[in-house]
Amino acid sequence: MMPLNRILLPSLLAFALLLPAARAQPGDYKETPSLAAMVSAGKLPPVALRLPEKPLVMPLQAPREAGQSGGDLRTMIGRSRDIRLLSVIGYTRLVIYNEQFEIIPDLAESYTVEDGRTFTFRLRPGHKWSDGQAFTAEDFRYYWEDVANNRELSPSGIPVDLMVDGEPPQVSFPDALTVRYSWTRRNPHFLARLAGTAPLYIYRPAHYMKKYHVKYADPAALKREIETSKRRNWAALHNKIDNMYEAENPDLPTLDPWVITTRPPAVRFVAVRNPFFHRVDQTGQQLPYLDRLVFSLADSKLIPAKAGAGEADLQFRNISFNNFTFLKENEKRSGYRTLLWRTAKGSHFALFPNLNSNDPGWRQLMRDPRFRHALSLGIDRQAINESLFFGLGIEANNTVLPDSPLFRPEYQTTNATFDPAAANRLLDQIGLARRDSSGIRLMPDGRPLEIIVETAGEDTEQTDILELIGENWAKIGVKLFSKPSQRDIVRNRIFAGEAIMSVWTGLENGLANAGTNPEELAPTSQYGLQWPKWGQWHETRGQSGEPIDLPAAQELYKLYDAWMSTSNRDEQARIWHRMLQIHAEQTFTIGVISGVFQPIVVSKRLVNIPKEGVFNWDPGAFIGIYRPESFWLRQ
Repeated sequence: MMPLNRILLPSLLAFALLLPAARAQPGDYKETPSLAAMVSAGKLPPVALRLPEKPLVMPLQAPREAGQSGGDLRTMIGRSRDIRLLSVIGYTRLVIYNEQFEIIPDLAESYTVEDGRTFTFRLRPGHKWSDGQAFTAEDFRYYWEDVANNRELSPSGIPVDLMVDGEPPQVSFPDALTVRYSWTRRNPHFLARLAGTAPLYIYRPAHYMKKYHVKYADPAALKREIETSKRRNWAALHNKIDNMYEAENPDLPTLDPWVITTRPPAVRFVAVRNPFFHRVDQTGQQLPYLDRLVFSLADSKLIPAKAGAGEADLQFRNISFNNFTFLKENEKRSGYRTLLWRTAKGSHFALFPNLNSNDPGWRQLMRDPRFRHALSLGIDRQAINESLFFGLGIEANNTVLPDSPLFRPEYQTTNATFDPAAANRLLDQIGLARRDSSGIRLMPDGRPLEIIVETAGEDTEQTDILELIGENWAKIGVKLFSKPSQRDIVRNRIFAGEAIMSVWTGLENGLANAGTNPEELAPTSQYGLQWPKWGQWHETRGQSGEPIDLPAAQELYKLYDAWMSTSNRDEQARIWHRMLQIHAEQTFTIGVISGVFQPIVVSKRLVNIPKEGVFNWDPGAFIGIYRPESFWLRQ
């Protein structure tokens, strides 16, 4: 493991140049025991000089409690890329969601929004990167002027998340601690993207990245770096080094609670505490409590067994509800608890008919709402729920959950009850009455009605559900084949129109409110697996993909545009309800089960993780909104 002092600022002289005139006094905060020796040796400034002038105070209210610093937390990952979980669960952003899913300041000391168009962020005086260098507006200026607007580094231009109707923002830096983004039209998704699990990073550690930028670097030194790294030019080198989310470059300064020290490839990745992290508890202890996070690489299929054997202090990755019984049985022997958190996706498991399929026969069928209704009505959701989820899930469409203020029961049940007789009638009406000798219906062109469902095949749960659906569909004359492949391959096939149906989770945020951006309900992204080419058309402003040519989808697109143009909450709610109604009536996606519980294996020594929580990707960052920097290990 890389020594801690190699990833910190190398000399006290450099620290002295960074100190503001007025700072907290040394007695205001408690020194972290594991860093005390470095402070005494002059290799690290005392805690009061490492923190911002106004750190973010995290009051730990019962049942949580102020903790003890120290210790290593063990977890497992199924592939090296999953080390980016460090950025996810560390959940440090310019603004973040709290546990009520409200957006609040984090790295920013404060922010203001004017008419949904102008966003002004005030940074924390004295805040530093993990190497001790100041975090200021210069880091935002560098990203905006020298990365986002540099054609060599960003050949496709400014990120689409910063564009509103093709218009880039006006960006200004009134002083060293103030950043302002402004558009002529409302940008209601800006804060949500900044607070996202895979966030929009609008800053970079400028002091570090300038060494690799042709505008600032010493030409001879930059040339040597390019040759050593075997990159084709300076831009390729810069882009390789500049990856804040992936957490694969130990030299890249961070603002997260832990700093990665291990370079891939490896079978064990270690992250150490960031001594300049900006959060403290109410007793004056700097967070995080844990000294190190240790990620061990393991076969994803073996992770449940390893967790059950006590090889993790915290494990949620690569375990699912079908592991729950086994995990409960081994709790006492292995010294852990198994928590169950309700998931917040619109559907835990959903089928996505590809309305943009390249195959003319399948495209025609998938675009017929009667066909989609028949497939949905042909699924026995109750049997799936009882067989695989102990009846604890919610049998429903892919829509908002009961805890959402937008919830209406009909959104969950329309065309989502088990009615094989109605499904058969619909299929007959479409012109699929003919069957082959095995009872499988024939398409108008004579092909058997065999639906290949493409899946990433990352867990057995999907396979089990598809097997049960296949048994249901066989009774209405539809044959189902499951085709597992690697995630990237599956997605590329969907984007290209080569897949006719796929499986994934449903709406990312099943707890949406009227102010939540409804972009998932409209064709706005190629990641909308039911209409990828329409999403491409939106994302590229008509340069690729296909224009939306289905009336119901066109209405959804217009409603989305109307939502983007209004700040009236009642009007936003009206738009949301109309969009949810269209989805229930059209069955663009086929939801099966939602509200499924996610098991989380927690060492009995681990303190401050909630017994009950919401487990979600975005918003939620899996466990990130529950502040893992406040978790600690009881000795």
